[in-house]
Amino acid sequence: MAESMSPMDVVTTFGAAWGAHDLDAVLELVTDDCVFDATGPAPDGMRHVGRDAIRDAWSPIFMEASSSFEPEETFSADDRVIQRWRYSWAGGHIRGVDLFRVRDGKVVEKFSYVKG
Repeated sequence: MAESMSPMDVVTTFGAAWGAHDLDAVLELVTDDCVFDATGPAPDGMRHVGRDAIRDAWSPIFMEASSSFEPEETFSADDRVIQRWRYSWAGGHIRGVDLFRVRDGKVVEKFSYVKG
């Protein structure tokens, strides 16, 4: 089913799973060789390659029960999707943007940037 989804639909489904704190569902939507560029540490962030490395990077975020993810604007061009978002937790929030690339119904790149 995922292979027939548009890149925008993949990212929308990805975001819904992220918002539901469903790490396994999110990881089903990334390729085995997915590249995730994290927002930190400053100044350039850290690169994580592959599902296992990405699981390790995202697990602490998904375990934070008070957190919420809110997309503010999402648009696409071909296999690219750009999403502005707000991520909140008890006592704070950050705003940022993700640059996604989708291949065959799965996220192959997720590059994240935050306002600093």
